[in-house]
Amino acid sequence: MTPSQTLLVFGATGQTGRHFTRLALDVGHRVRAVARTPGKLAIEHDALEVVQGSVTEPLDLDALLAGVDGVVVMLGDVVAQRARLVNTEFVRELVPAMRRSGTRRLLYQAGGLSVAPGKRLMPVLRLVRATIARGYDGQHRDNEAVMRYLSSEADDIAWVAHRAGIGSDGVSKGVLRRSRTWISIGTFVDCAAYNLQLLFDDDAVHSCDGSAYRRGR
Repeated sequence: MTPSQTLLVFGATGQTGRHFTRLALDVGHRVRAVARTPGKLAIEHDALEVVQGSVTEPLDLDALLAGVDGVVVMLGDVVAQRARLVNTEFVRELVPAMRRSGTRRLLYQAGGLSVAPGKRLMPVLRLVRATIARGYDGQHRDNEAVMRYLSSEADDIAWVAHRAGIGSDGVSKGVLRRSRTWISIGTFVDCAAYNLQLLFDDDAVHSCDGSAYRRGR
């Protein structure tokens, strides 16, 4: 088991983020959560610090990263990302701040329909992206730009990108594992649990893989 760490979480009030925050606290980690509306988190814990802020506004990243062992980014704004690469702009500021603070671990959650650098989506996933998920193309382009930046300019950081197939809330459907060939539609709680494990997985550093349940391919 990973010793207690201090985690800086962006997106803690999101559907996956709330589960992630609770799970991290339950296993003994300390969490510093940045939230535009802190009241939405609705979690009280002695090891939880909630800081009001947004990645679309100026943040004192040096102060936020003080004493932090790992950073988790689970952000998505379908409207804002149609107009600009919101997450890419933020990560380009975050990584240099991590270097200044000495924080080494970073997990970025992308969507399962976002293409990893140098890869192609499976035909069925390309079809889904072009049809059913067409309205989310801005998010996928933003995620892809983040992964390209990390792959080309952040080799000194122990980053990992999780291309998550997030489908719905509800009870756990099983344990997700890293997969280069298939992406399962996971529940929010299962994706959160996998993110927590992945953040400290040395074998996954500098990867942009999906995740699948143990019964998947």
